[in-house]
Amino acid sequence: MSYSFEQQKMEKREELAGLLDALPPVEFCCAYGSAIHPNNQDKNAMVDYILGVSDPLQWHSENLEMNREHYASWMVYLGDAKLITQVANEIGVGVHFNPFVTYNDKLIKYGIVRMHDLVQDLLNWERFYLSGRLQKPVHILVDNLNIENLNSVNLKAATSAALLLLPSKFSEEDLYAKICSLSYMGDLRMLFAEDRNKVKKIVHGQFNSFQRMYKPFLDEYAAKELLIFSSTGGHQANLTQDCGLSAARALVSSLPPTVRSEMGMRLGEKRKLSETGRTIREVVVNSREEAAECMRKVVRRTVMVSSMRQAISGFLGVGGVNAIRYISKKMGKAWRSWT
Repeated sequence: MSYSFEQQKMEKREELAGLLDALPPVEFCCAYGSAIHPNNQDKNAMVDYILGVSDPLQWHSENLEMNREHYASWMVYLGDAKLITQVANEIGVGVHFNPFVTYNDKLIKYGIVRMHDLVQDLLNWERFYLSGRLQKPVHILVDNLNIENLNSVNLKAATSAALLLLPSKFSEEDLYAKICSLSYMGDLRMLFAEDRNKVKKIVHGQFNSFQRMYKPFLDEYAAKELLIFSSTGGHQANLTQDCGLSAARALVSSLPPTVRSEMGMRLGEKRKLSETGRTIREVVVNSREEAAECMRKVVRRTVMVSSMRQAISGFLGVGGVNAIRYISKKMGKAWRSWT
């Protein structure tokens, strides 16, 4: 008897969740990356995890007792958990990664982040680091604070940002590729250490998952007459969007507060009364093209700064040998994609 999709999903979930038995408790955990794609051919690919914890200092202290070998030796000897969290917070973007961990004959990379920082990034795109990761399909294994529901704010914002950057007519695949590319705009790794076809591979490999994730927001915008669907006769639809000023203003209003604030500083703001009688600030949108370009610059700068900080933090956090090993692996993929 063939397994159903739900049975396969449950088995995969149990397999991925096995790592958590070897670590201190977490509030949130998701797995992602090419290693868990059904069509993955690279058996040496690392399985990636994000772990959300209430207190990283305490969590690292406990994990050092359980898994000291997961950390860079210089950090363990010089500063223990305090140094690990300082490097992540003060140099990086609040995430410490332990790569090249072997568990059940698989290579693992897991990153630890404070739950508060994860929530702020999802709602505000303050660093646009983990929010960008959760705009793509992930396997959520632990979710004690209902991050999956909270992430809907992040997904709606990503839909709005992508629509601003797209022309009047496009396909579903174009939309998901644009959403996927948001977190790579300005990412320094894309210049030399990432597969040039990365976005295309992510969308092609998980197209159905993207559809499930973004359907509620596309339906919402269709109900507001900002989008019109037309079937291609295949598994995806073609879309037409309203490119007028009022539509552009509606999309900008759905962007995260941090992005709108930056845009307001560049384009100007006006005050208006909300339906509840509260005074709110609104970005001045005189042209769709101007708003789209302004948003692109804001997101690009945020990603560039975060990727630079995380690259330095990651190099320190994993140690010289592992850093060179990791970068070499990435550059090998990038080289193969270019040649």
